[in-house]
Amino acid sequence: MLGGYMGYYIVVGAIALVSWLVSNKLKSKFKHYSNVHLQNGMSGAEIAQKMLSDNNITDVRVISTPGRLTDHYNPRDKTVNLSEAVYNQRNAAAAAVAAHEVGHAVQHATAYSWLTMRSKLVPVVGIASKFSMWVIIGGIALMATTQFGGILAIVGLGLYALTTIFTFITLPVEYDASNRALKWLKTENMLTPQEYDGAEDSLKWAARTYLVAAIGSLATLLYFALQVLGSRR
Repeated sequence: MLGGYMGYYIVVGAIALVSWLVSNKLKSKFKHYSNVHLQNGMSGAEIAQKMLSDNNITDVRVISTPGRLTDHYNPRDKTVNLSEAVYNQRNAAAAAVAAHEVGHAVQHATAYSWLTMRSKLVPVVGIASKFSMWVIIGGIALMATTQFGGILAIVGLGLYALTTIFTFITLPVEYDASNRALKWLKTENMLTPQEYDGAEDSLKWAARTYLVAAIGSLATLLYFALQVLGSRR
């Protein structure tokens, strides 16, 4: 059992290290492109409003939200939430983030299938993510003394599998939102070539954080699956 947990710590440590490296790279990219000021003089909020207007979306509000890199689209109240820096600043990084979040609003307005599927899974995944790991570990601990432990561990694996599926469904949602943002920025000539390159690079690194999360979730699922199924032989 000790050796098994040691393997788990190695897997988690490796995932955490890669996640930290990508996250740090993303922060440095955003800091760099925050110094690439837009020649059109538009703030992130103004970029978002124009993209909504150009897509004939009139029922979505653009609001400011506290924090850093807290930007998101809320489909429940139809709001594009931009962090204070993105909302107010006029640079390539702000333009990229603002357009990306509006990309999600466009997905919602056009009933993009991956976003619809993701939204339906949110309540279930919210519960599964809270309890799955406890159920798995509890089941493994009980496997040596009772058959119920194996059943419990498999239930936990099922719950964790839902969260893993969710992370992979998130990938096309995020990549598509970025593609919509970049296509609009380019088609409408919102940015100079240098500014566009900065926006594109920013969104590329943002997408990689979701990719690392998905791979990390899958690696953790496979690790515990091997632990549970191997112990049941």
